[in-house]
Amino acid sequence: MRVPPQRIDPDVWRPGSGGSSELIPGPLENFGPFDSFSEAVQAACPRILSKPNATVVHLQKADPALATRVATEYCAWLYYTPARKYELSMLTDQEEPGSALNGAASCLLPPRVDDPRYPPDKIKYIFILHNHPFAGELSENDIRLAAAMANAHELVVETRERKVPIAVIAFFSNSETGRNPSCGGFYQYIPATRELLKWNQSGSTWKGKNIGKVIWSSATTFRIERE
Repeated sequence: MRVPPQRIDPDVWRPGSGGSSELIPGPLENFGPFDSFSEAVQAACPRILSKPNATVVHLQKADPALATRVATEYCAWLYYTPARKYELSMLTDQEEPGSALNGAASCLLPPRVDDPRYPPDKIKYIFILHNHPFAGELSENDIRLAAAMANAHELVVETRERKVPIAVIAFFSNSETGRNPSCGGFYQYIPATRELLKWNQSGSTWKGKNIGKVIWSSATTFRIERE
């Protein structure tokens, strides 16, 4: 099966020569701002899953080798601004070094957002958002990334609504056609509580369940206790 070339996507940022890999631009154009993080997450899911090869569930049975080759992760920050709004950074699909050799999709998210409207120290980091092309659970790398970002930023962010713990979220789709993939839900890890959650979308509502807990035995070692 021949894969058509991808067009330049204005939503997707890649660091060029002289660009900083420590900062990702924001906000994403034609997206938000939002008054609540739940509204932002609900809007971000189909936006990210609409990107080329963001879901390859439909390819897994027909051509698993192609599915592995083209699967693409896109990631972004959902952040909170001094205007008391939730914004999404641009998306990036830059891969972690070596991930392609292992046949795994990955996404390397810069630790901070460059939003020229606000001083850098006034931006608050809420969720690391990305997609899982194969609709699988959170990986060890996802859990380690969430822990690292929680250490780099605030473990729990004070917003006008409530206190929101930083978390990593992985969107998935159950679409079997690959065309206009619907948002099936997302997996979530919350470092503050160490909970692993799975959320399924049902109409306009989300239904969540606890699927496990991350137990850290050291700063770098953990295991997962399943519910």
